[in-house]
Amino acid sequence: MKSNPVARRFEQTFDAEIRSRFFKGLDFAGPAGDPGWFGPGSAVWHVHSHLPTLVLGLVAAAYIEGLDPSISWMGYDHSRLAERVDGVPTGNIDPEGGAVRLAHSISFFIGTAYGSTATAEKLARTVRAMHHTVKGTRPDGVAYDADDPEWLRWNYATVVWGLATAHERYHRRPLRDIDRYYREFVRVGEALGGTDLPTTKAETAECLESYLPRLAVTPIKAFQTGPNLRDSKAKPWEPGSEFMDWAARDMLPRWAQKLALYQPPNPVVLRARRASLWLALNALHEATGPLKEFRQAQKRAAGNKPSPFLSTAPKAPDPVLSREEVEAMA
Repeated sequence: MKSNPVARRFEQTFDAEIRSRFFKGLDFAGPAGDPGWFGPGSAVWHVHSHLPTLVLGLVAAAYIEGLDPSISWMGYDHSRLAERVDGVPTGNIDPEGGAVRLAHSISFFIGTAYGSTATAEKLARTVRAMHHTVKGTRPDGVAYDADDPEWLRWNYATVVWGLATAHERYHRRPLRDIDRYYREFVRVGEALGGTDLPTTKAETAECLESYLPRLAVTPIKAFQTGPNLRDSKAKPWEPGSEFMDWAARDMLPRWAQKLALYQPPNPVVLRARRASLWLALNALHEATGPLKEFRQAQKRAAGNKPSPFLSTAPKAPDPVLSREEVEAMA
């Protein structure tokens, strides 16, 4: 157990609320010598070891992802993120559902980064299986399908953009060559079934903007944005809070900020907000240090270099499972 009080409190909270519930069956300590999908010295290990910026990147990714109307309706129809009363979605965020979704995301991006090869493959199979269950029709009659290659490409681009952008802006020691992260992270996207994925920062920015003609702020997205969150029950650092909404929209490309009706404060206030967030995120990381899963992976893969890139794309069709069966896998 870490010695300083902040680290102890963080470790106890993380263990009770996330690790014990969402890290079940994930192996970080063995087998000895297995570097996993990435390994020591990789850009992914460096980026994902800073949990506060990882979380911020996931929140920003979820924000821009939801500018696709189909994804808004996927979440509304299928996700725990949507608040429901007697089973009927209200259009608001369910704080507990948001926390569960974030915890599953943390588990996935820590597990695929630092877990054994078998652990990373298991996580990818589970997410693919969940995607297979997400199909339906929007109120305007347009069908949506989480297995659609165009959706997978958009989803991948939003995630790698969010994680890389949060790292560049708020990490104390950001990578000098951020494209190395983009190149490595493709392994995750391909494991989830993605094809024709962007592999550099410039390609990702171009990919995101190319989707602009099909993006929109749906009523669902509007209910989860800006002034509509002033009475949110979420704590400031949780998804669905007014502050996290600001932090996510402030990271967006300018075209997306216009779509989301984001107006930055005056330059002095903007610099002060960003500096305060930078200090808070890095102070928390310095106080707590990397997760024990990172330290276990270091010991497991000691002396091994990052493994050469091998395709993680599924080699055979996945079995068709019900949502209940998929949830039992997690």
